[in-house]
Amino acid sequence: MRTLNSTDPKQFIADFFSSFHDELVRSDEDPALVFDRYHTPDIVQVADGHRMDRDKLIAHTRPVRKNRPAGRMDVHEALVNGDRIAARYTLYVQMRKKNLAIEVCFFGQFTDEGRMRQAHMLTRSVPTDVDQAEQEASA
Repeated sequence: MRTLNSTDPKQFIADFFSSFHDELVRSDEDPALVFDRYHTPDIVQVADGHRMDRDKLIAHTRPVRKNRPAGRMDVHEALVNGDRIAARYTLYVQMRKKNLAIEVCFFGQFTDEGRMRQAHMLTRSVPTDVDQAEQEASA
């Protein structure tokens, strides 16, 4: 795993989430073991005001593994200050023939080894390319 200060911040955050997702959905390994490789035991994540600790986050991984969504991430900007990163990205997800696009403002803290210790996220749904194509076709 790359460390926060050893790579471009945009690349670090993209690699972190894509590697975690790929290991989670492509492995039969216990989700808790995969999770712990990427997060500290005292992880706290607050997404849109909802606080989740390690146990809640691991429980959240189970439906992800079951549904095996495909996705990609476009990181628009990212800044690092010490062990902290701020990033703005769009997450594109395809699951069960449904396309989602989610804009994320992310503020996180990572260990020297590249594991996430803390995350705060604000999200909003945005139109997908498919949504826009359908709107243009019906206009």
